[in-house]
Amino acid sequence: MEAGEKVLVLCSGGVDSTTLLARAVERCGAGNVVALSISYGQRHSREVQAAEAVAAHYGVQQRFLDLGAIFADSRCSLLAHSDRPVPRGDYASQQAAAKGTPVSTYVPFRNGLFLSAAASMALSLDCSAVYYGAHRDDWAGAAYPDCSPAFVEAMGRAIAEGTGGLLRLEAPFAHATKADIVAEGLALGVPYELTWSCYEGGEAPCGQCATCLDRAAAFAANGVADPAL
Repeated sequence: MEAGEKVLVLCSGGVDSTTLLARAVERCGAGNVVALSISYGQRHSREVQAAEAVAAHYGVQQRFLDLGAIFADSRCSLLAHSDRPVPRGDYASQQAAAKGTPVSTYVPFRNGLFLSAAASMALSLDCSAVYYGAHRDDWAGAAYPDCSPAFVEAMGRAIAEGTGGLLRLEAPFAHATKADIVAEGLALGVPYELTWSCYEGGEAPCGQCATCLDRAAAFAANGVADPAL
């Protein structure tokens, strides 16, 4: 990521992608950053609302895409049409129950789809890179295989090859923990009060789903309260 480089950042409205957006704005300038926010048929609109608030805060161009129809036949518990409840408890207990397979909140190859769409859009907008906020806590134990270093490498090769070398994939947090990401975000002054991570909708985070627990632990590791709470 270099000064003056035009980049596209996948922005979900959560901690990781918002921190990545902040890094991109600091290094490239707001005028050179595009935030892409994707709907996939999730249970609520809070993620997209948070992404809008974050993009407005940073003054970056924002694009939206709805890919929900692709997951119409999935029973993933994150999807609005699913009859499966969002599980409570941390990822470690869910992974133990899943016996090495992805957890029930894994949306089938979602990130592969998102990155392919992002690459097409980025190339059309004359960007030179797509930035993606996958991190270590998401792929450890195979909870989300489309966040793993092997996946990032493979998608990076595919994007470079499929664009004739005009576009590259960057996932700078791939080996970082969520606590590491929060530490960087606090140093950058990220407005975490605008972000949303909870798998449930509602007025306030549920505090019981795995992503709420992970988020709380990341802020606690940095000795601060979660501004969103």
